[in-house]
Amino acid sequence: MPFEVTIPFWILTLSYWLHLLSTVVWLGGLTLMAVVGWPAVRRHLLESDQWALLLRRFTPWANASMIILWVTGFLQMTADPNYDGFLAVNSLWAQALLIKHIAVLGMMAFGIYAQMRIHPALARVALLEQQRPAVAQAEREKLAQKENRLLRLNLICAVTVLFFTAVATAI
Repeated sequence: MPFEVTIPFWILTLSYWLHLLSTVVWLGGLTLMAVVGWPAVRRHLLESDQWALLLRRFTPWANASMIILWVTGFLQMTADPNYDGFLAVNSLWAQALLIKHIAVLGMMAFGIYAQMRIHPALARVALLEQQRPAVAQAEREKLAQKENRLLRLNLICAVTVLFFTAVATAI
């Protein structure tokens, strides 16, 4: 039995627009950081304090985008004629959406881990650097490897999200 919701055209239009805009901010920012920012840090073209400032500026935008994506995505999903209800994975469209949402949850988990663990640790290393530069440098390198891994995993999840969005849209 299909699940049907009728949403006014202008609300659905606004939802799609905000969803696309938030996708550009979140995935675009992530891609920029992974493809441009991180290599600049590795080549010492961007100092670690500049990288930290970039992260601090991007984080609220990414978090706001995620909230907007969840709200607008839920609205769009429930309005879609392919939607048959919560966890009704009975079609290719539903399978694509499920995989997409798993990838989104992965991206969220990576982002939360970075915000709660890696970014504060980088801030502590910056303070340590003033008194024990050698220890700070070793710790910074370990954190940089973790951060690089998270950026790459996030980018893989982002590509997965976009691919399965394309699959669901094509149906």
